[in-house]
Amino acid sequence: MEQRIYGIETEFGLTHSAPQGRGLGADETARRLFAPVLAWGRASNVFLPNGGRLYLDVGSHPEYATAEAATLRDVVAQDVAGERIVDGLREQLQETFDAEGVGGTVHLFKNNVDSAGNSFGSHENYMIARRTEFSRLVQHLLPFLVTRQVLVGAGRVHPTGPPAFGAFTPGDGAASYSFSQRADHIWEGSSSATTRSRPMINTRDEPHADAEHYRRLHVITGDSSMSQTTTALKIGTTDVLLRMIEAGQILPDRTLADPASALRQVSHDLTGTAVLELANGGRRSALDLQHEYLEAVTRFVQRHGAHHEHMDWLLELWERGLRAVEQQDFTLVDRELDWAIKKKLLDSYAAAHGMHYSHPRMVQLDLAYHDTSPSHGLFHMLERRGAVDSFITPEDAQHAREHAPATRASIRGRFVAATHDAGVNSTVDWVHLKLNGEHRQRMVMCKDPFATTQPDAEAMIEEVLAGRA
Repeated sequence: MEQRIYGIETEFGLTHSAPQGRGLGADETARRLFAPVLAWGRASNVFLPNGGRLYLDVGSHPEYATAEAATLRDVVAQDVAGERIVDGLREQLQETFDAEGVGGTVHLFKNNVDSAGNSFGSHENYMIARRTEFSRLVQHLLPFLVTRQVLVGAGRVHPTGPPAFGAFTPGDGAASYSFSQRADHIWEGSSSATTRSRPMINTRDEPHADAEHYRRLHVITGDSSMSQTTTALKIGTTDVLLRMIEAGQILPDRTLADPASALRQVSHDLTGTAVLELANGGRRSALDLQHEYLEAVTRFVQRHGAHHEHMDWLLELWERGLRAVEQQDFTLVDRELDWAIKKKLLDSYAAAHGMHYSHPRMVQLDLAYHDTSPSHGLFHMLERRGAVDSFITPEDAQHAREHAPATRASIRGRFVAATHDAGVNSTVDWVHLKLNGEHRQRMVMCKDPFATTQPDAEAMIEEVLAGRA
């Protein structure tokens, strides 16, 4: 099977809270957060020695884009590394505020919605072959994206109950908790927009590679994942489905009549049984569609073989996740899937304190689950207690903070490190490496995302290291 490049872009929520409402505004907090980045790279949009990109996005959201990864383990490690890199900036800012007597607490959240109802994203990138018929891929992928949230949603408390759309199942907690944070903010199946209409798939053609051979699939409907196993399941299931579509596998037409409405309907139905209308007049539930995808993928893997070492784990967790929803036995996945991990925590607290999900404290706990602080974040508290499963080791995550994966990112990372250490002015993006100078400018294009070395790039790096640039 063909190689794949994966990447995840994460926008983080940022706030400074202080007594009597004296916290700094988002813009000022973000500016102070990025002061060390500006001092290091002379900009608030930089590439790092690990190949990733760190920048300040619209709305004062810190954003980290992972380096290109070619394995499931590497993309998860890069995602965890990004969280730790940005949280390191939060920690520095907290220390600065404490030293200055500013007071209050700086919070960084890896989630997708703020207290005012604004949404920010977690975008997935999959490199696909240019020869793939993109419209066919989107047609088959959309019903999967709509329904995969029963597995990989982040979970969200709705203190006043669900929005007034779709069909929901009443019950204690059921109407006040949804699978997804992002689902209520997506309004189209696919388009070239990202903020105006927020589609599930952004169709803008930016391959960041040789456009003759590759295209980038940009999925923007997913939730940010705290759980490493949720991240691996999210990327892994989408990847194997893409491989099946790219291989020309004939799949039944499951085009949804209204994908955006179905996305919200699925999110607010914890039973997974809400009936979704298909464009051809058929009707399926989220569980029905996910079981169809799982069965098709399993047959595909049996015929063509596994393309990575985690396939058995992936298919087993996929099946178990669907069974957990089908049987309403969330204990089957409450160590691995974010929405179930969080719900177990919330249910335990609600029972101990006689609270319903409508209580404001439940909303606070929901948000605290996504706090990136190793000491204050509730997910990280569960990690310390051994209450959640991991996909990578702590050593993997630390390595990813400092080193790029074995892809084109390794060339970029070494170039960034060399020019920074030598104090040489340079410009970097996903494809280009450029030396800037009063008397000399040189640029190299790295169009092969799988290449870990490239002669002209290596020569330029050597030139910098030798002090000749």
